[in-house]
Amino acid sequence: MVLYLCNLTLHDNVFFASREMGRLYETEKYLHNWALSFALFEGSYIPKAYCLDEQMAERPGYLEADYDRNLLSLNRAGIYVFPALPVHWSYQISTFKSSPSAYHDQPRKLGFGGNNRNYPSYGRVKELAVGSQYQTYITAPKTVQIPRWIRLGKWASKIKVDAKPILETNIKSRTGEFVCEHPLNPIDLPGSTRLLLYNRIVMTPVSLLSQAQLSGDYWEISQPEVAGSTELPLQKDSARPSLLTEGGSVWSQQYCYHTLNPQLCKPW
Repeated sequence: MVLYLCNLTLHDNVFFASREMGRLYETEKYLHNWALSFALFEGSYIPKAYCLDEQMAERPGYLEADYDRNLLSLNRAGIYVFPALPVHWSYQISTFKSSPSAYHDQPRKLGFGGNNRNYPSYGRVKELAVGSQYQTYITAPKTVQIPRWIRLGKWASKIKVDAKPILETNIKSRTGEFVCEHPLNPIDLPGSTRLLLYNRIVMTPVSLLSQAQLSGDYWEISQPEVAGSTELPLQKDSARPSLLTEGGSVWSQQYCYHTLNPQLCKPW
């Protein structure tokens, strides 16, 4: 198994509705690891559905075996994608306008002429702007090919992926309390890891955690060539997409990953 450091660069504006405030639709600055998993490996490791059952379309089951596009296929392949941390980011606000729908229209009593009036639907979207940069980690076997380009968000925006493997000599196993600056998915934490304090990032379908303080096993990753680092916790059991089961290697153990940064990420 290999741990990759991935730098993501936005070549298009990225939009997904994290918050809806009236007619303003705002995009969260973090990128969810489940969205990145589909963007990176759909079609190669995650089955790509050409049609969806009506009930499954209304209630997607990302971790359910009877759902065709579940994340368990990544678990079987030994692949896990962490959420992406924003390094440099900016926003752009745009206005959109669309034709009204029958179920979403202004009351007919408003305006002169009643229902003879055409009321357009409009709103404003707050998008992640072109040039924003992100950093994430991927654990995968050596044979896995990480794509150079992916598309993400409601606009299927173009993102460049630069993946670089981290040397095994730069990874050390530790146990104790530590601070993780990298965003985490709480569902993917191993059962032996205790979550002490955290900041909640409200996102769908699962909220993420940032600046979490945890206790348990973790990996300390030193990167002399990189200014700044991040910490990452790993996964739990065969029901989770993040489990790595490479027999006979340290990757089969339930670890949290901790990238050493003397200023930002030091064990307690």
